Amino acid sequence: MPTAAEKRARFRQLHESGCFVIPNPWDVGSARALQAMGFQALASTSSGFAWSTGRMDNEVPADDVITHLAQLCAATDLPLNADFENGFGDDAAGVAAHVRRALDAGVAGLSIEDMSHAPGHPLYETAVAVERVRAARAAIDAEGSGAVLVARAEGLLIKQMDLGQTLDRLVALAEAGADCLYAPGLRTVEEIAAAVKAVSPKPLNVLMWTALGHTTAQLADLGVRRISVGGALARAAWAGFLNAARKIAEDGDFSAFGDAATGAEISGLLKG
Repeated sequence: MPTAAEKRARFRQLHESGCFVIPNPWDVGSARALQAMGFQALASTSSGFAWSTGRMDNEVPADDVITHLAQLCAATDLPLNADFENGFGDDAAGVAAHVRRALDAGVAGLSIEDMSHAPGHPLYETAVAVERVRAARAAIDAEGSGAVLVARAEGLLIKQMDLGQTLDRLVALAEAGADCLYAPGLRTVEEIAAAVKAVSPKPLNVLMWTALGHTTAQLADLGVRRISVGGALARAAWAGFLNAARKIAEDGDFSAFGDAATGAEISGLLKG
């Protein structure tokens, strides 16, 4: 098993050139299966993990998230990027304290959102968002960990900002010390290309959370460095479960099991 330092060095290397997919497991089993499929790095998913525990996204307390991250880091040889929501603190000191806990759990990188979740004001003001990223940067640098800091601008996804405002926010977060930038909600080739240009030479993460029609090769040609899927793999797994369970509940029909993975296939992946 590589050390945390070795995982972080590998993770930084992945961001330096080319384009890689960083899928999002929601538990140890899915993490180990993704490693067996040949992916080079993993990212946690706040929504996928929350659903697996019967909770909603953004309702899981920091202690539970830290425990989950430590379990994922210990489960595979791959670098893990933490979906660290908004850093579990409104002020810079709170963000820094929780970043240090995530580093202790062994993550190779982590993302900090600009979401406040406050009624009527779901996004932090730019100055506050910048201060929070600076605090995360300082915490990472103080540890000398080499972990990758990802800053997320959520305004486009939740329809609180247009593309221009989102790109301005990304630039401000890049200047605050983020290593990688991420704006969930980018959809079109034109939007993605504009974001790549705005944050260059720093890498851009693009979220493929639905069937947008882009392939890895096409996104690489646009200059995208990293592709994540958020809770989409977890939703795909839930879709199979719900379809099979509904057929049984409503019709007494077990035919969906014909499409199920075999126990041998799953065991083969988990044995690694």
